[in-house]
Amino acid sequence: MRASRLVSIVLWLQNQGKMSARQLAEQLEVSERTILRDMEELSASGVPVYAERGKEGGWQLSEGYRTSLTGMHSDELAALLVSSRPELLSDLGQEKQLEAALQKLLAATTDSARNSADAVRRKLHIDGAGWHANRQPKERTPCLAAVQETVWEEKALRITYERDGAEKTRVVHPLGLVAKRSVWYLVAKTEDDGLRTFRVSRLLRAEPLPETFIPPRDFDLAAYWDSSLEQFRDRLPKYPAKLRLRSDTLARLASERFATVLGSTKEEGGEGWLHADVAFETLESACEIILGLGARAEALEPPDLRRRVKDEIETARMLYL
Repeated sequence: MRASRLVSIVLWLQNQGKMSARQLAEQLEVSERTILRDMEELSASGVPVYAERGKEGGWQLSEGYRTSLTGMHSDELAALLVSSRPELLSDLGQEKQLEAALQKLLAATTDSARNSADAVRRKLHIDGAGWHANRQPKERTPCLAAVQETVWEEKALRITYERDGAEKTRVVHPLGLVAKRSVWYLVAKTEDDGLRTFRVSRLLRAEPLPETFIPPRDFDLAAYWDSSLEQFRDRLPKYPAKLRLRSDTLARLASERFATVLGSTKEEGGEGWLHADVAFETLESACEIILGLGARAEALEPPDLRRRVKDEIETARMLYL
């Protein structure tokens, strides 16, 4: 275990250049005291590691020192970094193993290869959570090649798309591409310095321009995408309702994509039942979800939801007479 940790320390320092004892301790999930002991052992073993004092200081390796790992091309490394799905590996308990593997691969590459991989991460984001994975057909994206070219080459792009029944044309600075299941999105800076997201399949035309630009240094594609998704969800219509349901059904209701449980209280005198405040998106989706819970849920409010559920149950009952 300790030998593996010592190798990990060398790889982290080789790839990052300089790291504090606290940063190393957080990455390796040990105490700072343990890191200091490890540094002493590395130094005693002949590894040229030393500490730089001061506010911007930290541990680092002597210039020119590298491990003997070799053999990873930049395109292969970039493909691995793009295809990795940290959220799924985390669910399987393999996230640390992925990080350790990536550190070894990064240590094996040249500076240009590492820069290429970093560029891919900055300009391409894979969102594994689909909108509706089973219903989403693959879209036609004839403009994707032109969009991708300007993203990589940091060139301006003239796009034409339809809005409110009319064609709109504007020049944008492409910052990155996001793939969500079979749908591609372009994140770009507009002429008013705002950030916008365009669905690539809805672009009518895309013309790369010779003008180049410098992307904002503080722009984080993955963080922007997560933030925009949160704003999108906040803008979705809300349909508040009160339900009476079995206690063991609450978790199932909370897992529904189009329902948010706002709070719940146990029903007085009702063994195993509770009352819940729920925000659905629409009357139709609320009715569909409640019917899916069967006799384990009852719509209390609003009255139109209760009537809608009752009518659907009555209509279904008539089919079996």
